[in-house]
Amino acid sequence: MTIKQISIFIENKSGTLLKVLNVLKEANIQIIASTISDTVEYGIYRIICDNPTKAISLLKERGISAISNDVFAIELDDTPGQAAAAIQYFASADINISYMYSFLVAGKGILILRTSDTEKTQEIIALKKLKTYDLA
Repeated sequence: MTIKQISIFIENKSGTLLKVLNVLKEANIQIIASTISDTVEYGIYRIICDNPTKAISLLKERGISAISNDVFAIELDDTPGQAAAAIQYFASADINISYMYSFLVAGKGILILRTSDTEKTQEIIALKKLKTYDLA
């Protein structure tokens, strides 16, 4: 029901993102989705990729700080209002969305989200029969 996301901590200076991308490129690891958020000194580069275990190992070998965590990936029809409808289910259950990003794949919208309550989120997904996205 969840997928692995990698959070990579990079300095906000020229070339650091390129270093991460080159490590992944050299290992032939495909990035499926990504987002960057930043603070004054560091950024958090979050990615969904086709081989997170290998990616984390290689990044750490190169001295790049990276961790893996589970996130929810909800598959939606690619029509207006689908994201709002899905998020309403979680809001109605008093589940906080810590962060969210989205992408399209094969004509479907995919919401990646981390919530304040994993168990409750899983219950809502099952209760509302939300389809989850699986990388396999």
